[in-house]
Amino acid sequence: MPLPFDSAAAARYETEAAALGVPGPLAALVYRSRLLGADRSVCNWGGGNTSAKGVARDFRDREARVLWVKGSGSDLQGCEPRHFSALLLEPITDLLARASMDDQDMVDYLAHAGLHPVGPRPSIETLLHGFLPHAHVDHTHPDAIVALCTAEEGEAWARAIYGERAIWIPYRRPGFALARQCARAMAEHPGAELILLAKHGLITWGDTSEACYASTLRAIGEAEAFLRDRRPVRAAPPVAAAPAPASTGERQTILSDVLPWLRGRLAAAPQPSGPEAAWRTRRVVLSVDDSPTTLAFLADPARLAMAAAGAACPDHLVHTGRLPLILPAEAATAGAEGVRAAFDAALPGFAARMRAEYEECSAASGNTIPADPPAPRVTMIPGVGIVTWGSSKRMADVSRDLAQRALAVVDLLAGAGATYRPLGARDAFDVQYWPLERYKLTLQPPEREFSRQVAFITGGAGAIGRATAEALVAQGAHAVLADIDAAGAAAAAEELCRRYGAGSAIGVAMDVTDEGRVAQAFAEAVRAYGGVDVVVANAGIASSARIEETTLGEWRRNIEILGTGYFLTLREGARLLRTQGGGGCMICVASKNAVAAGRNIAAYGAAKAAELHLARCLAEELGPDGIRVNVVNPDAVLSGSRIWSSEWREARAKNYGIAPEELAAHYRQRTILGVNIEPADVAQAVAFLASSRAAKTTGAMLPVDGGVTPAFPR
Repeated sequence: MPLPFDSAAAARYETEAAALGVPGPLAALVYRSRLLGADRSVCNWGGGNTSAKGVARDFRDREARVLWVKGSGSDLQGCEPRHFSALLLEPITDLLARASMDDQDMVDYLAHAGLHPVGPRPSIETLLHGFLPHAHVDHTHPDAIVALCTAEEGEAWARAIYGERAIWIPYRRPGFALARQCARAMAEHPGAELILLAKHGLITWGDTSEACYASTLRAIGEAEAFLRDRRPVRAAPPVAAAPAPASTGERQTILSDVLPWLRGRLAAAPQPSGPEAAWRTRRVVLSVDDSPTTLAFLADPARLAMAAAGAACPDHLVHTGRLPLILPAEAATAGAEGVRAAFDAALPGFAARMRAEYEECSAASGNTIPADPPAPRVTMIPGVGIVTWGSSKRMADVSRDLAQRALAVVDLLAGAGATYRPLGARDAFDVQYWPLERYKLTLQPPEREFSRQVAFITGGAGAIGRATAEALVAQGAHAVLADIDAAGAAAAAEELCRRYGAGSAIGVAMDVTDEGRVAQAFAEAVRAYGGVDVVVANAGIASSARIEETTLGEWRRNIEILGTGYFLTLREGARLLRTQGGGGCMICVASKNAVAAGRNIAAYGAAKAAELHLARCLAEELGPDGIRVNVVNPDAVLSGSRIWSSEWREARAKNYGIAPEELAAHYRQRTILGVNIEPADVAQAVAFLASSRAAKTTGAMLPVDGGVTPAFPR
């Protein structure tokens, strides 16, 4: 439910904002906008816009009437004053005298109407806010209103709900013409309280920010109550399209098996000819919704048939695509194999339909924007859930959230017995390939070296693991930090998310010597992101003892963690990368001691040598699948290391006949370069081997030791 409007909190917010030089109307606008954005059933991610009118000083230091409106590409949830465009109101209202204006002229005109020379680009619907005479205006896309506005009965139902209080505007793409039409309708119906835009959303207003917010909530509540009251008193349970898997565990098993495969299929979906073919090699990140509400929806043939008709409104369309790909009801009853077969059977026809619609609509409209990849943004699997994709976890989640909103709209319509009339192919095309809508995509952060990739890092809670995760995430990757110290891994992942954005990393519990737990940790990575592209085997221990003092238990512990642990990690990683297709890479963090013998470290050195040769064998074996396997050999990474804070430090100091506090100087002096090795140094070596710069390197060993002659590769 939307949050209540707290007048006292709003006043405090305005006072604090004024102290920062933010005008009062803008402060009130930001407060109201955050309340609306907090409820996704009221305001979709990135969708809707709000405005306020007031007085501010212009560049001549004169008072001027100003319109503040949410800028293009920002989101009302968590918005800041900087996300709002400030425009001189007089030049905007002057446009009411014009009969027409094309999109580019509108953009250019608004650029000249800015109160400041810099600021966010004005929203597509800026003129709609400017043309209406009210001090505060909200434009939102609430589920109940979108349902009403996409029902064939919608206009008649609107009259029943609101009477003469509502103005109904037939569907028209946003822009000058729609804004002018709304203003004229408002002038003809001065007593109206709201405008309903067919296949689009809601416009409300008020003399104060609080009154505007109340008007928005009242309009939504009345629509919700009407649709709810139309539901049968005792609705018959839907006829199940197919029995759901027996348990959550079975669904999770199917997802763990299918998602990496599906991720590979989506990245290689059939493409049109031309420059779009380059997308074939681009990875995607997946998101899943298998909530009870969604599973119930997918079990209802009537609701699925409605969802198959297409996107309800432009706000959904941009992130869900026009059509979902819906697998047959019986697909999941045959397990993962059934889902894979059903997807492979359905994808060519889906892609062909998307290409045909693009070509037909492009020819009719004169569009020159290249086609989007015809891979389904939303795949519905009855009995399992819905799968969405994006260029990042954040964007995959946005598509998932908007798919949930689309299902909520259909559910409201189905419950009310309405006839669904979503956007048609041409209307959808005109939104998808509209230059003003495409501009929003340019506001996304530029893709970086590891964008769209997922890195699985063992020993993720340790110094090298954390540094490696940060080096990759800072360049766009998503990181799975696996560690026997589950709390430490979770804390490290939380810090990465705080610094680089929600969804950037997760922590998972994993004992590298436990075969089942290794498989489970990779499955968790798959369910979080859809797959893995980079596997970093880094978990480790160290021990030091003369050979006659090395116990069988200590020998086995080294071999188990450093040998068997790396084997289990790389084996599971190889399975996943092969299932996914498209190559990938695996990197072992070994040691200088993998090639250089040392005294009193027989167990440790032998296990590290095993890591090195395991990697070389796998480079030979996995190369034909495009999977590269390389090794980084660091030496004496003391800083932040849990290994070096243990008895290992004491043992190595004793071995060299020095005090433990002298170790850093000892290791620095024995290197050719006279340096100590830091966790970040190892992380950068891993990042290099994971990058496209090392695309033709496999079976390699990269020393990061400052130059230790006995460890020179040979």
